[in-house]
Amino acid sequence: MKQIQILGTGCAKCNNLTAVAEAAAKSTGEPYALEKITDIRQIMTFGVMTTPALVIDGKVMVAGKVPSIDEVKQMLVP
Repeated sequence: MKQIQILGTGCAKCNNLTAVAEAAAKSTGEPYALEKITDIRQIMTFGVMTTPALVIDGKVMVAGKVPSIDEVKQMLVP
């Protein structure tokens, strides 16, 4: 099961990244868990300085921008 985390304070870009990540994950047909992390202290533990950020299985994949659904799908499927 893929563990997907969205790091951000709840801004429009953060919400957009959540929607993109969820759409990409659903389209793969694989099981996944999606978590939104909004606490700044927790976000900083990932070494992220700009949000939103996408973390997959504990690894920061994107920070400071919202990738396309296709880009996220490529990150989810090795």
